[in-house]
Amino acid sequence: MAEDPAGIIPGTLDLLILKAVSLGQLHGYGVLLRVQQMTQGSLTVEQGALYPALYRLERQGLVDTEWGTSENNRRAKFYRLTAAGRKRLKEQLDGWNRMVDIMGAALRTRASEV
Repeated sequence: MAEDPAGIIPGTLDLLILKAVSLGQLHGYGVLLRVQQMTQGSLTVEQGALYPALYRLERQGLVDTEWGTSENNRRAKFYRLTAAGRKRLKEQLDGWNRMVDIMGAALRTRASEV
């Protein structure tokens, strides 16, 4: 039996969006699909959370937008990282990777080691 997709851990949605957009300019729904692809369907992003996050990242100057035509010939807003977005992505990736290492070490600890 397949597992249900996991929800996004609070505070990680912006990081996932920045990473998705760093791989190439995308429209909003494309970001949602890219996150699903990157996580092999293990994480789901609700549209009700995605679009406010994209708007917030745009307001912060981390993504830039441009209107264009989607693959199904509809008008869509496309997102791409700014220099500030690339910098934020690197900072957040570094912090996330540090935390993964710390948590991994803590969770591997045996009773004989403390």
